[in-house]
Amino acid sequence: QVQLVESGGGLVQAGGSLTLSCAVAGRTVSTLYMGWFRQAPGKEREFVAAFGWSGELYYADFAKGRFTCSRDNAKNTVHLQMNTLKPEDTAVYYCAAKKTYSSNIYAAGAYESWGQGTQVTVSS
Repeated sequence: QVQLVESGGGLVQAGGSLTLSCAVAGRTVSTLYMGWFRQAPGKEREFVAAFGWSGELYYADFAKGRFTCSRDNAKNTVHLQMNTLKPEDTAVYYCAAKKTYSSNIYAAGAYESWGQGTQVTVSS
């Protein structure tokens, strides 16, 4: 019974920064495989970032150099720091989790638990 709650979304101007948080309840984040996804209106849910087997991080091409994912074990929370935001980053951002590891960290369908999402809007 894993529950995820995202927060930190909002409206920012292009070039600005925003930090999203995902609070995890029901299980410690150190025992979960966490990921971030986003979905724009009319489009499929898209991979953003995820932790691998050893805690290493993987990023979508559009996120490399701009986004940073991190885990705070003490607060049982994961974060997504987003810098140099662009209008095309506008989407609902979701935190996701699964209990077992597989190579399908890039596929939304592989994750078991999802937060409600938080809206990120980047104005041009």
